[in-house]
Amino acid sequence: MKLKNSFIAMVKSISLIILLVILSLLTPSIAEAQKSQPKKPNIIFILADDLGIGEVGCYGADNYKTPNIDKLASDGVRFTHAFTAPLCGPSRANILTGRHLFRNGATNQDVTGQMKPSVETFMPTYLKQAGYVSTSIGKWGQLPLEPSDFGFDDYLKYKGSGVYWNTQDKGKTYLLSGVETKLNDNEYMPDVMHKRLVEFMTQNKDKPFYVYYSLSHVHTEILPTPDSKPDSKNIYADNVSYMDKLVGQLRTELERLKLADNTILVFFGDNGTAGGRAAAATIGGRRLIGQKGSMQEGGSLEPLIVYWPGVTPKGKVSGDLISAVDFVPTFVEIAGAQLPKDKIIDGQSFADQLRGAKGNPRTSVFVQLANNYYVRSLDYKLNQAGELFDMSKAPFEEIAVPADTKDPKAIAARKTLQAELDRLNPKGGYIDTGDGSGRHADKAKKKTK
Repeated sequence: MKLKNSFIAMVKSISLIILLVILSLLTPSIAEAQKSQPKKPNIIFILADDLGIGEVGCYGADNYKTPNIDKLASDGVRFTHAFTAPLCGPSRANILTGRHLFRNGATNQDVTGQMKPSVETFMPTYLKQAGYVSTSIGKWGQLPLEPSDFGFDDYLKYKGSGVYWNTQDKGKTYLLSGVETKLNDNEYMPDVMHKRLVEFMTQNKDKPFYVYYSLSHVHTEILPTPDSKPDSKNIYADNVSYMDKLVGQLRTELERLKLADNTILVFFGDNGTAGGRAAAATIGGRRLIGQKGSMQEGGSLEPLIVYWPGVTPKGKVSGDLISAVDFVPTFVEIAGAQLPKDKIIDGQSFADQLRGAKGNPRTSVFVQLANNYYVRSLDYKLNQAGELFDMSKAPFEEIAVPADTKDPKAIAARKTLQAELDRLNPKGGYIDTGDGSGRHADKAKKKTK
């Protein structure tokens, strides 16, 4: 019996040794397999404030130089038909929720601040499912509560819009993840934001991250930059140049941190050029029709450039229609996260186009502000009043099509676009009760921001 027990014990010992040897051989293989799995790409979303296509060099701007943004375009994909709401609060609501304004309620600047995290889900919450850490840096503007209430792990937030120096009333302090922080004399807020971005990337370089980088530039109050010469004749152009410089500095930091090859850079504008500068934002000597706050082309047509190293075709120019609500499903797809099944997401992923494939391009985009809205194809647009416009000469002209036109192409376009408006049914969602401008929820308010 003793001999039998000894034999069994010996067999168990040998079996254990063999198991340990097998595990020791497998462990490096498992580790190598995990190591070889590609890291999810970081996503940095750069949102310029009040910047239209007429102020970006690669879009043909006559009066502004943007070499770093142009380089981003020559390295990646530049879109020529990207649209958003024509004012900053509603536009940001489109971008961060992936939903149209009649669904999320952000039909004007004031009511944008009434969105609730219990009702509307913002981008970082979706990406968190896929292991992303996130930060919001810069303007939070008309958006509600704090970025952390909507899923951001970290944030730098200043008051209002267009903060540059502490000489401005709203530039005395800013919030750093809830902590009120003093903006010191001679500190330039865009540089403070850049520094915070670099700190965040450094701290999180071993994790996939999402950055919502909402610039001060080029919203009023336009003030001299650190690079402006005392006798500068064009302070606004100085601001465009400084914004462009920051894009270049970001790329340099990504290289230094060895993050450049696995980081998607997206450059977009929140609405068209502000009124006082629209006349100078010409392309080929021509002024765009419309401007910030307008339902014409110049109010909503935005620069959109995406660079995904090793993925986006180099220097491609795409005429595909893109809507601001498309960023949520695009980033969610790239991250490997999931969209909700119990909430309508109006966006449509354009990840395939970023990979150089045809994908499933949109046939139309929907743009809204207050109770004004339109649906636009590449060739025509139809608004809430039933007015049809020929967009063949956009962004410089919008040609009204007579209601009794006999042009078969225009008739077919009206039918198709009306069917899309009927499908969306904007009147079945939130109805704006503000002053009609898209700026104020109170009809008695006449002040212009």
